[in-house]
Amino acid sequence: MLALLSRDLRLAVRAGGGFGLSLAFFLILTVLVPFGVGPDPARLQAIAPGILWVGALLASLLSLDRMFQLDWEDGTLDALATAPVPMEGVVAMKAAAHWLTTGLPLTLAAPVLGVLLNLSGPGRGWLALSLLVGTPALSLIGAFGAGLTVGLKRGGLILSLLVLPLYVPTLIFGAEAARRGAEGLAAGPVLLLAGAITLACLAALPYAAAAAIRVNLR
Repeated sequence: MLALLSRDLRLAVRAGGGFGLSLAFFLILTVLVPFGVGPDPARLQAIAPGILWVGALLASLLSLDRMFQLDWEDGTLDALATAPVPMEGVVAMKAAAHWLTTGLPLTLAAPVLGVLLNLSGPGRGWLALSLLVGTPALSLIGAFGAGLTVGLKRGGLILSLLVLPLYVPTLIFGAEAARRGAEGLAAGPVLLLAGAITLACLAALPYAAAAAIRVNLR
């Protein structure tokens, strides 16, 4: 399993499709927001948690279609399905690799980009913490969607339509935790709800994604 994780990390870094593209999209979105809504510091501070969370969510979508598709095209996925390793573990390692190359860099970059949107110091800390708790759920949900659409032509569009509604609860609780933290309110209970969603995804979605992949490989 660790060898599979290491392989996926190397492929993601070499291709640049996960790490570089997601960060570039996140940066461009953050830079463009002040041009669209105006330079008023109070307004930017009010919308910063939601904007940064939406940006992280959309950036995580960019590399989802590559999670299983490349392995399906070169036959690696068939070999993994017949190997003496559980497909659920393969899905979990794929999701972990996606988070390490997409979710974690976005989490680390978000507080820095929050300065561009006049986000306060405590708000930047809560934003990073909410992304750290919530972005693993985005990768797990993405793995489930990628498993459902593996092998489909133009599966990227279908994948986005499938996972975006499932992302909404994580987006709501994650952005709300960051907003409350920025305003000095109690953000802990909302953050715990975001963590509960991540744990539920970790418990259920590798099995659901593995079942979907087995059906698509038949």
